[in-house]
Amino acid sequence: MSSSRLSTAFCGIPLKNPIIAASGTFAYGIEFASLLDLNALGAIVVKGLSRQPMDGNRPPRIFEAEAGMINSIGLQNIGARAFAVEKLPALRHYATPIIANVFGYAPEDYEEVIRVLEDHEGLAAYELNVSCPNTKHGGIFFSSEPTLLADLIARLRPLTKRPLVIKLSPNVARIEPLALSAEAAGADGLSLVNTFVSLAIDARTRRPRIGNGYGGLSGPAIKPIALRLVYEAARAVKIPVLGLGGVATGVDAAEFLIAGATAVQVGTATFWDPSAPLRIARELDRFLRQEKIERVSDLTGTLQMPN
Repeated sequence: MSSSRLSTAFCGIPLKNPIIAASGTFAYGIEFASLLDLNALGAIVVKGLSRQPMDGNRPPRIFEAEAGMINSIGLQNIGARAFAVEKLPALRHYATPIIANVFGYAPEDYEEVIRVLEDHEGLAAYELNVSCPNTKHGGIFFSSEPTLLADLIARLRPLTKRPLVIKLSPNVARIEPLALSAEAAGADGLSLVNTFVSLAIDARTRRPRIGNGYGGLSGPAIKPIALRLVYEAARAVKIPVLGLGGVATGVDAAEFLIAGATAVQVGTATFWDPSAPLRIARELDRFLRQEKIERVSDLTGTLQMPN
């Protein structure tokens, strides 16, 4: 889905449209090739990649909540090396930018994943999932401590010329200090938000609905909070922002752009509609045409808050 209205760029990466398939809900991208035209997507962020393969958490791992979904997949993945050999070659056949989501539990984990991926062509950028506990610092989350976050980015910045996009957690008191810390340490962009820590209970069994207890809430229920955080982060920094959190329609996407995002990611919506990113792009294009907006970039950061 592309038109002159929809074309834009993020961190210097040209995008046919600003609608990106989010990490964690679109597998490694190639699995969706029979369901929609991958070449029509703005970009694809692949499932999070770790240093070694991971099996994930105990089941049940997904629960349908009111206006959203709670998941505790546990970052199950095949590992960076297997991805580079088994998935990336097929993805290179598509014109859509591929962004690798990277995570770890110590700075060395992130470093190793990036070193592995740097040896392979076909990636446009890295998205760093920093919503993980730093096991070397007593389990403090990278995403909740500006100094830890800055140290991590400073270690990774020299390892690649590809853009580093930092995926921030919403489970913090204020988003601005973390956004500013990421920018100062060398981040090229931000993406937010990740899921909200949540709990679903079965009243009859008096047990959690999720096998691991807590899970991450996503979907339409979180959109108003996600919009607020995108607005606050985008106002604080000069680097571009990817907005995500409950995007299910073209108007949802427009709202994130107005709040300050340059592009948006679609995640949970692909569970009930695998072609949701293309539908949302069409709806956004129609919205721009109806509102007589020449380019989608003209929407970014146009929210008029009361004095």
